[in-house]
Amino acid sequence: EIHIKEPIEKEVNPHLLPGELLLCEASTVYKYMQEDGSNRGSYGKLVCTNFKISFLDDDSASDDNEPQFKNKIVGENDITLQCVDQIYGVYDEKKKLLTGQLRKYPEKLIIYCKDLRVFNFCLRYTKEEEVKRIVSGIVHHSQTPKLLKRLFLFSYASAAPNNTDGGNQTVMFETLEDWRDELERTKGNVKYKAVTTNEGYRVSEKLPLYFVVPICISEESILKYDGRGIPIWCWSCHNGAALLKMSAFPKEQDDSTSQMQKAFLDGIYKTISKPPYELLKMDDLSSSLPSLQDIQTAYTRFKQLFLIDNSTDFWATDVKWFSLLESTNWLEIIRRVLKKAIEVAECLEIQHTNVLLIEESATDLCCVISSLVQVMMDSYSRTKSGFQSLIQKEWVVGGHCFLDRCNHLHKSEKEEAPVFLLLLNCVWQLVQQYPPAFEFTETYLTVLSDSLYVPIFSTFFFNSQHQRDTNTSGESLKTQSGPFRFLTVWDWSVQFDPKAQAFLNNPLYAEKPKPDKSQRKTARFKHQRQLSLPLTQAKPSTKRGFFREETDHLIKNILGKRIGKFINSSDEPPNSLREFYDSWHSKPVDYHGLLLPRIDGPEIKVWAQRYLRWIPEAQLHGGGTIATAAKILDLMEEVQSLQVKMDEEHSQAVSGDVRSVPMLRNSARLSSLFPFALLQRQSVKPALPTSTWKDLEDEDDLVKRDDEFVDLSGDML
Repeated sequence: EIHIKEPIEKEVNPHLLPGELLLCEASTVYKYMQEDGSNRGSYGKLVCTNFKISFLDDDSASDDNEPQFKNKIVGENDITLQCVDQIYGVYDEKKKLLTGQLRKYPEKLIIYCKDLRVFNFCLRYTKEEEVKRIVSGIVHHSQTPKLLKRLFLFSYASAAPNNTDGGNQTVMFETLEDWRDELERTKGNVKYKAVTTNEGYRVSEKLPLYFVVPICISEESILKYDGRGIPIWCWSCHNGAALLKMSAFPKEQDDSTSQMQKAFLDGIYKTISKPPYELLKMDDLSSSLPSLQDIQTAYTRFKQLFLIDNSTDFWATDVKWFSLLESTNWLEIIRRVLKKAIEVAECLEIQHTNVLLIEESATDLCCVISSLVQVMMDSYSRTKSGFQSLIQKEWVVGGHCFLDRCNHLHKSEKEEAPVFLLLLNCVWQLVQQYPPAFEFTETYLTVLSDSLYVPIFSTFFFNSQHQRDTNTSGESLKTQSGPFRFLTVWDWSVQFDPKAQAFLNNPLYAEKPKPDKSQRKTARFKHQRQLSLPLTQAKPSTKRGFFREETDHLIKNILGKRIGKFINSSDEPPNSLREFYDSWHSKPVDYHGLLLPRIDGPEIKVWAQRYLRWIPEAQLHGGGTIATAAKILDLMEEVQSLQVKMDEEHSQAVSGDVRSVPMLRNSARLSSLFPFALLQRQSVKPALPTSTWKDLEDEDDLVKRDDEFVDLSGDML
């Protein structure tokens, strides 16, 4: 039985951005709602442009039931070409991956997106010629390799008027002054200097135009090996200890070259380990953290848990949820990265030693660890403008290869790895553990992760500052000539109106330090999928933290070999890291001081809002953290209105710092995954065959064997 709306009679045309061109379209396409086993859905037009794939039905033309949180660039039924992950065709009920030239065209099209949406389109009622055009067009424009200049980024930049909001507080780190200001802010200008050696990119195209090095490093040293082997400053702690990073020399070298490089490094190390510099501790991240290939493999497995076609698939995975989640290894990688950041924080804060992070290019895991350490140790990085400035400094200008790691051009899957997404997952752990410490919300992090795939901003679409600068020149349609003027993702007014932007700001942000560490425990709801791995008998108890099972490993690898020759590990208490972790967690939290994440097994959770937002079965209507937040926001709105009245009574101007509080209509009906889950979405009971349930009932020990359940308060949504 098919429940359908009548095909639309009125013409619905796509909303095109400046520079956007309609490439192909097909009418009478049927989009399944995908909420249950029925074939409910609606007819409409499927179009493909040089920017996006879009489905247009009669609802697209109306403004009724418009969501409170609406993206002005990418609508609910829009998929940017960069957001397409994989495309499958269904032939006689069998799924087949679509790539390249097609000999036969499918009767059904399934598009899996990088933001974990799944679109099901039925093409049975569409004209054959239109099916050929739309399917081949979508596959070609979203899956085949393309040139950089073919990205929509350039089409948009040449056609769009540049009238963006100038009130952006983010420091872009594109000038020498920006770096000097950062040195002054962190009081690192006594021992470190911003250099202009790379102007014109004469040192290296991978390095930014300006960067910071120890004062004792000469220009000749920087130039000698194209910037390799040079400690580059990231951040200075309040006690003078600094976080540095270094691009390592290639491992496969002939003996003479290797000896020269070793002598060069020894000279550098001796120079920066003398007073006034602190002792130096080195950490080779390529050997102490998972490889990029491991990270990519883990994430590929992990995301499959959330690319759900229908309710049956969801409930089929529910029985073995814990074992499936653990087998991906994604949460374990997050835990290891957070643990590494704690180690670095302990060196800086307690041991007062400089930490030098070493990696082949110093633009992947170095970016993750240095950013995390700054978020944990510097409260400025927990403000919205501070966090954005941090991403600019460490990632955008720092030379992270966004183009390759996100595989925006479909050039090579070997280079693809979700490194930036790994950072956002780690920061989310901190945000959900210490909400008052952050000026931004988890919604902000979710939207930022989505922005990776929106090619109207230059922020995440270049491999380096050099690549961006060399591709900026071009013919502009508006000015006839001159450089492209790219947008930055940090101007949120491009994607959201002021009401929607309010959801990015945390109204409960602690403006002043609060000694109270009490954490509210969320209510436990029935039938809710747990988002962290439980404690199981198969593993040692983690009550004392992650140290018990890994003390020997920690001492050997972290406090031993790779520490470097300037610190004798035998002089250091073997339990210093454990004592640091336990001691910090035994004290009240200073939301403007050092933050250490809790990383015991079940404390590392799945980022529910990002990964479960499109799955109706995973939502609680009128439940979850949003239910609590809604009540608090109502109270805050009342307080603010009273404050306004008081100010008017005393003829005082209203303070400009009053935060905009988002209005939450029908808060009792809001989904726990608000603002992404829509009000009208309803969870549907599983449609598993009776035989399947009978099999599960017969195997009473199945859940015990695969997923021993332990009652963990606060682990629910």
